[in-house]
This record gives sequence, structure tokens and C-alpha cells, in this order.
Amino acid sequence: MAGFRMGEGILRRKPIEHIEETEVGEGTRLERSLGLWQLTAIGVGGIIGAGIFTLAGTVANGTAGPAVLVSFLIAGVASAAAALSYAEFAGLIPKAGSAYTYGYAVLGELAGWFIGWDLLLEYTAIVAVVAIGISGYFSFLVGEMGADLPNWMLGAPGTGEGHRIDLFAAVLCLLIAYLLTLGIKNAARFEMVVVVLKVLVVLLVIAVGVFHIDTANYNPFFPYGVGGAFTGAATVFFAVFGYDAMSTAAEESKDAQRHMPKAIIYSLVISMVLYVAACLVLTGMQNYRDIDKESGFSTAFESVGLDGLANVIAVGAIIGILTVMFTFMLGVTRVWFSMSRDGLLPQWFAKTHPTRHVPTRVTWIVGVASALIAGFLPIGEAAELTNIGILLAFVVVCAAVIVLRYRQPDLPRTFRTPWMPVVPAVGIVFSIWLITFLQWQTWARFAVWFAVGLVIYFGYSYRRSVLARR
Repeated sequence: MAGFRMGEGILRRKPIEHIEETEVGEGTRLERSLGLWQLTAIGVGGIIGAGIFTLAGTVANGTAGPAVLVSFLIAGVASAAAALSYAEFAGLIPKAGSAYTYGYAVLGELAGWFIGWDLLLEYTAIVAVVAIGISGYFSFLVGEMGADLPNWMLGAPGTGEGHRIDLFAAVLCLLIAYLLTLGIKNAARFEMVVVVLKVLVVLLVIAVGVFHIDTANYNPFFPYGVGGAFTGAATVFFAVFGYDAMSTAAEESKDAQRHMPKAIIYSLVISMVLYVAACLVLTGMQNYRDIDKESGFSTAFESVGLDGLANVIAVGAIIGILTVMFTFMLGVTRVWFSMSRDGLLPQWFAKTHPTRHVPTRVTWIVGVASALIAGFLPIGEAAELTNIGILLAFVVVCAAVIVLRYRQPDLPRTFRTPWMPVVPAVGIVFSIWLITFLQWQTWARFAVWFAVGLVIYFGYSYRRSVLARR
């Protein structure tokens, strides 16, 4: 009998029709102030970054050649399948937490807990990885200006002679946390300005680069075969899912039910158009064998005598990648806030600032945690923490949208995923396929994090959740 009650407990679901009523406690509501284009900017900010400025060159040189364009298209189609599922949920459940909240409402408390628990680690690690990447660009630019920085502050221990800490990466994490504590209005204004600058840099690259394309560089288009393009898709997929972090801000949207589905779709479409155009320019300007894996566009423009523009691109890369940090730190703080408000973590974390209405407590905790990872872990080790949880979140959201469509077909939906259940099924299959590419070390870390989550859930969350108390 006790086992039956336990099984029933872990499957309890947040009631979608009365989801507002499940929230308790003073000072645990967020301010609705984001419009459609601010949400779209946050989504674009999370998607466009390392994909254009780093991954495009890496995949073109070693995996796909000019067919890197096809790699992005494949990844975009697969990501769109998940994005359409997210869009349906964002209009139906306009609450903070994204995949965590959707899983909790449809598949039950334990499923929601583990998706939220995974995303806490994944999003925090992404912030750290991006900070380390920006730090590398910053050190390069400082060196170009003739400055000589001490070795102890240039990288994590073991990454170079005399390295003790990646100081710039750690400080950058804390600065983003500070920005987010100023209030979502101010933070979103900053994000909007930076995203516009980033898009202008990408458009400049495309507009100038198109006049230096040599069509002979496109031959052969599939130097590594069609399989190389699919392998490249597995790599660049991680550059086209920033909309999931953006969807965690649903509760801060002025009209989430109308705006969130549009913002998810707009951000992915805008980003994919820019990705495709940029890949055409990059592989047309240089033979794929000569493209630099780390700074492809800068070296491509240097190769045609445009050194000044190459430096502008390097600055644009820093700006572009900075917005990714913003989007994913916003995401992790809103997931943590939502889990705490639901009682799965201590509700102390769900308290918001009395005037700015943002979860400042969890924001500073995430800022410090990401700063420690960025400062003391090599980028490779930090990056290994970022993959599996997001793919599992995609599987859960795509499965949940199918389940809910058949369980409660008459719920008022402002957006409906088309071609049900084929579209979400594509998202599930592609996500599982990508999971098979992960290293065993990633699975080992996930297993440890999973075990810790089990202990916390059954030792604390199971009995203290809001639904359990009610």
C-alpha cells in the first residue's frame, strides 16, 4: 500500500486549468514587462553566438566541408520540431520554468523534477563555457594591442604555464548576474541593444563577404560524403536551441499566450537565415581545408586583404557570444525559481526583490557557481557538462505535447503544433540520436548528478512540494 501511495505521489501533476492557484507565498511573483520583440531578442541572443563565430569554421574544416550549410539545415529542422512543441506549451502554460514546468504538468512530479534538476547543471555550465570562450577572444585582442597580462589570470589550472584562474571569465559571470539583478526591464533593454549590434555585425560579414566568393570553393560540396553533413549536424545542433532558455521567461511576458509561441518561432527562423547565409559566405571565401577552426570568419577576411574588418568581426564575436551568457543565466535562474516556488527546493530561493521583482538570491548563487566553473575548469571539462540534460528536456517536451494533445484535446491552445504526432516524434528521434554521440564521461557525470537528485527528491522534495502539502 505504501508503495502504491509512493507511485501515485511521484506521478502527481500540476493542474493546467488551475496552474495559477498552485503558487503560494508572498514575494514569489515575477513582473510581466517583456514584449514580443524583447522576447525574440532574448531567443536570438541565445541561438546566435558560437554557432556562427566558431562552430561553422570547425565543422567546415574537419567534418562537412561546404556542406556545413546542410549540417545547419538538418540541425535546424530537428530543432524546429522541438521548437514547435515548445511553442504549443508556451502558449498553453505561460509560466516560468519551461521544460521543467511542462514536464511537471503533463508527465508528473518526478519527471518534472529531473528535467529541472538537469537544467540547473546544464544551463550553469553553458554560462561558464561561453565565458571561457569570450575570455580567449579578450586575451587575443589585449595581446594585439600590445598589453602583457600576467599568466596567472589567463586560464584555469593546467591550461597553460603559470595559469591559476581564468579571471576575466569568472568576473564576466558575476557581471551578467549583476545585470540580471537590476530587473528584467533593464536587463532586456541591454540584451536588445547587444543583439541588434550582433546581428548588424553578421549582416556586415554577409554583405561584404558575398563579393569575395569564389564558387570553385564549393566543389566538392560533400568532400566527406553525406554522412559528414549529418555528423556535422550533431555538432552544430548545440548552436540552435537557445529558444528553450528564452521560454523560461514566459511569466515575465506581457502577453505570454500570444507572444511566446511567436517569439520562439521568430528567433529560430531569424537565426537559421543568418546561419545559412553566413555559411555560404564562409565556405565561398576560402577553401574548406584552409578555414581556421577557431576564428573562421576573421581569417577568411584576412585572406582577401580585409584585415580591419577581421578585427571588427573579432569584437562582434565577443558581443555575440555575450548574449548567449545572458540568455542561459536567465534560464537557469527561472528554472530554479520555479522549482523553489513549487516546494521542490526550499522556498527561500523563490523570494523576489521587493521592487525589481526578480529572483536575486538564486541569480547571485548561479553567478558565483558559474564563475567558479569558468575560473577553475578547462573549457573541455566544462563543456562536457552541457549536453545531455538539454537533449533529455527536448525528449520530455516533445513526448509531453503528444500526451497532452490526446489526454486533453479541448484545452484552449493559442498555438497548435502542426502534423501531430509526426513533428514532435521527429524531435524525439533526433534528440535520442544525438544522445548516442555523447562520451561515456558525460554519462558518468549525468549518473552522479542523477543520483544526487534522487537523494534530494525523496529526502526533501517528495514531502515538501506544494502539491504534497495540499
